[in-house]
Amino acid sequence: MTYGMIATWRMAYEGVLHQSEKLADGSSAGDVLEGVIKEVEEFANFISVGYGGLPNEEGIVQLDAAYMDGTTLEIGAVAGLENIKNPISVARKLSKERFNSFRIAEGAKKCAVKMGFEQEDLLTEKSKEKWEEKKKEIEAKEISPYDGHDTIGTVVLDKAHHMAAGTSSSGLFMKKEGRVGDSPLPGSGFYVDSDIGGATATGLGEDLMKGILSYEVVRKMEEGLPPKDAAQRTLEEFEKKLKRKYGKVGAMSLICMDNKGEWGIATNVEFTFVVATESQKPTIYISHRTEDGQVIIEKTTEEWLKDYLGNVNNRTE
Repeated sequence: MTYGMIATWRMAYEGVLHQSEKLADGSSAGDVLEGVIKEVEEFANFISVGYGGLPNEEGIVQLDAAYMDGTTLEIGAVAGLENIKNPISVARKLSKERFNSFRIAEGAKKCAVKMGFEQEDLLTEKSKEKWEEKKKEIEAKEISPYDGHDTIGTVVLDKAHHMAAGTSSSGLFMKKEGRVGDSPLPGSGFYVDSDIGGATATGLGEDLMKGILSYEVVRKMEEGLPPKDAAQRTLEEFEKKLKRKYGKVGAMSLICMDNKGEWGIATNVEFTFVVATESQKPTIYISHRTEDGQVIIEKTTEEWLKDYLGNVNNRTE
């Protein structure tokens, strides 16, 4: 009867908190995963996902998302989707299509509308102000626009031993129109197999997509490595290769969970994530890597959590 879930970044906490009870009551991995990500997509203060997401250089919010069923290996994905608040739901519906299950740009939007999703302007006043400020900074200081983006990635194991994985992101802030990162790419941004486990990635998509990291984590778990070791070894090996071949490495973090509910993470930056299992209430962790390569993982304190929840409606993530 083991069950559990893991999700990237502290912005996933409320979704994990609300959906963990449903998971305990027997809801499916797919329903729980969609519920977690939709809650983040619909909260405008989380400006790197869904409604109020970070716009591209033209001031347009373009969203990427993906969904994978670990039992059937069905995959659905969208990229460059405009004016649809819940791309994860579109991706999940597309996963049921035998053909044409990955849609982009205008084709993705037309498909979503045909499915019954309503169109709306996703650019909030807050995200528009942030875009205008960044444009001025770029013009005045000639600085790089690419910062302040996070992907929500989630892996869920339900009581029936089914697993699902999914991602959702507005991608790089001030990205070029039509740019797509790793998040909707199978094997790179996400992968799950109910017989083994699942993984998702977050960070600089242009570097992450140079490797098939989520699949590699699952492959290592299949070979018998515990989730923690599978994630850390995958990231360390890829970092060394990328540094040797490309000369530099961007921010990267991986989360994973196996089909027994054991979890692991790897990161090369300060990284927050959320875990809930049969034996553990929803918990936010903070992790970072030391100079000697060790990954330190700590639970947030009750005081930290209280402050976080008290300010959640007045801040951006």
